[in-house]
Amino acid sequence: VFIAQSRASGSHRDVEDEELTRIFVMIPKSYTEEDLREKFKMYGDIEYCSIIKNKTTGESKGLGYVRYLKPSQAARAIEECDRSYRAILAEPKNKSSESFEHDYYNNNNTRQEPRGNTLPFCGQPEFCSFEKNESRIQESVSKRLSVVSRLPFIQEQLFALFDLVPGLEYCDVQRDPHTNSGYAVIQYSTAASAIYAKYKLHGFEYPPGNRLTVIFLEDGSDSSE
Repeated sequence: VFIAQSRASGSHRDVEDEELTRIFVMIPKSYTEEDLREKFKMYGDIEYCSIIKNKTTGESKGLGYVRYLKPSQAARAIEECDRSYRAILAEPKNKSSESFEHDYYNNNNTRQEPRGNTLPFCGQPEFCSFEKNESRIQESVSKRLSVVSRLPFIQEQLFALFDLVPGLEYCDVQRDPHTNSGYAVIQYSTAASAIYAKYKLHGFEYPPGNRLTVIFLEDGSDSSE
C-alpha cells in the first residue's frame, strides 16, 4: 500500500520506501563506487552507490550500499546477484548504521550453530539478517505461506499485495462460512521470495488496524535448499 502511495505521489524518498530500495552488500576491498555500480546496474535504475570506509585510514571495509529507484529492483538484486555479495535490505538511515554493519559483518564471517532467533539455514549468510531481531522458535522454511486475518480477504487485493514481491505463483483465498476471519495460501517460485514476503508482511496492517499473520506451510520440498 505505501509503495503504491509513493508511486502516486511521484516520490520514492519516503522513509518506508527507503527500507525497500536500499541494499547492503559485501564486496572486495578493491572495489570502487563505479565498480559497485557496474555490478548492480543490471538489476535496475541506481540512485546512488556508496562504499563504507575506515574513518581513520580511508580504506574500504569491504561493505557498501546500493540504492535503487524502485523496491522491485532492490528485490531483484537480492534475489539474482551472486551469493558472494551477501545482499540484504539495509537498515533505514535513522537507525544505527554502525551496529547494523557490525552485526552484518560478524554474521557473514563467522560460522555458528543456529539459535532460536535465526532461520534454520543460517549457513547461507544472505538470509541471516532477515529475522535476527525476532525471538521465535526455528521454522521449517518453504515456498508456501499461510496468511491469517481477523477480517475476510478480497482475492484481488491480497494477490496485489503479495505480488509486490517477485515470484508469486498463486494466491488462494479460502472462506470459512462459520466465521468472518480470512485465510489464504500463498506460493512463490523460490523460498527466497517467500522468506522476503514473510519478513515484510508478517504483522503488516491490512486493512489498517488488522494485522496479518504470515507463517510458512510445508510444501513437500527440502527446506535445506
